[in-house]
Order: sequence, then structure tokens, then C-alpha cells
Amino acid sequence: MEIAIIAHDGKKAEMIQFLMDFKALIISKNINLVATGTTGKNAEKAGFKVTKFLSGPYGGDAQIAARVAEGKTDMVFFFRDPLGMHPHEPDIAMLMRLCDVHDVPLATNPATAELLVRAI
Repeated sequence: MEIAIIAHDGKKAEMIQFLMDFKALIISKNINLVATGTTGKNAEKAGFKVTKFLSGPYGGDAQIAARVAEGKTDMVFFFRDPLGMHPHEPDIAMLMRLCDVHDVPLATNPATAELLVRAI
């Protein structure tokens, strides 16, 4: 199973804490993590093996959206900062739309991500 992890700057620490909370499950279920650049670097520093793509504003969100469309990504955890402005908002909207089109579970906050990860 492949899970994409993405977090806006104000939510990166929250994403890493979430991953740490579920590290045993991620390892035991042999979950393959893919991530946008900076989120992936932070996850690696926390001891996770991650396939990194470009940073979100440089096309990483679009790269992950392509994986969703290709059927490679099974679930997306995108911890969004709803109070921030993001220049790559069109890419974010595309990713969210493709998750809906391809029926891929998408969590935009830790509470929803926890429900999804516990269902694996």
C-alpha cells in the first residue's frame, strides 16, 4: 500500500507527530510512503523511508496527483493550513479533485488520517 504525505509549512510538525504515533503500524503493514520534498525530508529525519518528489510549490502536489490518477497511490494524507495563502492552490485543488475522481481516501487533518490509518 502506498500513502502520500503532504503538509503545509504550518502543519509539518503535526504530520511528523502523526507518523511517529503510528510508526509501528506503518512498519508492520509495510506501507510505502511518498511525499512532497520538504515533508519527505522531515519524515526521513524522523526515521521513515520515504520516496520524495518536488516541493509542493514546485510541482510536488501535481506529481502526487499524477500517481493518484495512475492508480499508484492508495491514500493521501494532506495536512493543509486552511488559514494560509498558497501560490500552488490550483495544484492542491487538482490533487483533491483527482482523489474524488479516482475514489482515493484523502485526509486533510490528523483526526481523519487517524480514522483512515486505523482502518488499514
